[in-house]
Amino acid sequence: MVSAKVSNGTVLAAVALSLLAVPAQAAPTAAGAEPRPAAALPAPDTAGMAAVLDSVVAKGAPGALARIDDGTKVYRTTRGVADRTTGRAITTGDRFRVGSVTKTFSAVVLLQLADEGRLALDAPVNRYLPGLLPDDRITVRHVLGHRSGLYDYTDDMFADSVPGFETVRNKVFTYRQLVDLSLKKPRTNAPGAAYSYSNTNFVVAGMLIEKITGRSVRAEYEDRLFKPLGLRDTFYVHPSTKIPGQHAHGYLTADQAGARPVDATDQTVSWAQSAGAIISTARDLDTFYSALLRGRLTSASGLAEMERFTRVNATTSYGLGLRRRELSCGISVYGHTGAVQGYYTYAFTTKDGRRSLTALANASNNSAVLNTLAETLEPAFCGKRAAPAASRTGTPVEREDIAPAAPREQ
Repeated sequence: MVSAKVSNGTVLAAVALSLLAVPAQAAPTAAGAEPRPAAALPAPDTAGMAAVLDSVVAKGAPGALARIDDGTKVYRTTRGVADRTTGRAITTGDRFRVGSVTKTFSAVVLLQLADEGRLALDAPVNRYLPGLLPDDRITVRHVLGHRSGLYDYTDDMFADSVPGFETVRNKVFTYRQLVDLSLKKPRTNAPGAAYSYSNTNFVVAGMLIEKITGRSVRAEYEDRLFKPLGLRDTFYVHPSTKIPGQHAHGYLTADQAGARPVDATDQTVSWAQSAGAIISTARDLDTFYSALLRGRLTSASGLAEMERFTRVNATTSYGLGLRRRELSCGISVYGHTGAVQGYYTYAFTTKDGRRSLTALANASNNSAVLNTLAETLEPAFCGKRAAPAASRTGTPVEREDIAPAAPREQ
């Protein structure tokens, strides 16, 4: 099924997928390039977007979607199917697992707690969770910026993607069990010394939320973010395995070339929880990131803390649960990426929150799909002036935010 539609809409904006990036030694930097208002951006290149999604499907994803909200129009493009068994076409209204886009939600809750005077970013994690970590120098800021040095337990858990997934598909972990898996391995660096992406950090973030508030992560997400923003298709159902309502099935590419992909839709995502277990839609992710960058979710100083970025590679920097990507046309966009078994997500917005993109492929463990989905950012924000992918230099190879550390070529 092929479709490309443009419709009128109102802006509420942006989104999507976390990456395992090469560790960077750079210290945190200021926000970077001067923001360009969305009104000054060229119109999205819908033909270019359709071509990117065609390529995503050709490289192995059953389906792909992109939703752009620029405040006056909503642009929707879809390709392929949501369900390989029934053949139902994927739509931009389908719910899906957002993976590490969850990390921004968790970071925002902690920044709100900081705004309320209940948390200090530069305080040791052990102040709030006594004895949890082996080093009192690891601060809340280090955890939210992936600069704690805590080993990513998923590197071992999913070293073999399909067997690893089947082992944990229906398993329910406690937060402490996940942290203990990390602490069995040496730390990757001293606290604050380097960026090193680790799901362990946002497991700790979930523990902080629950300890400080005395409530579940689900309750805090719902009362602070889902309900106030009207995110009617966004859920945290852990440890339930089901995605409620109409949703895209997610397919995990087999470890052996030529083998059938595994339908990974039903799972607890207990291995991730506050690091990656939220379910949402393109509309809701656009709404969330637009609200964040417009300053609706934290104080101005809180948002400024999220935007204290550490350089990761030539085009990407990481703040506190927030990514910045620099595009070929000279603008920067802000959001997150997400990888969870069966789904890749990109969710980004402009500095002013007035143009947002969420893009999804219902596949994972496929480096060709992952790298191609990243190209949706260019037609969404740079329009027809975007440099062709083949001519761009310095474009990083995308990394999954769950193991294997180097995605398998498919």
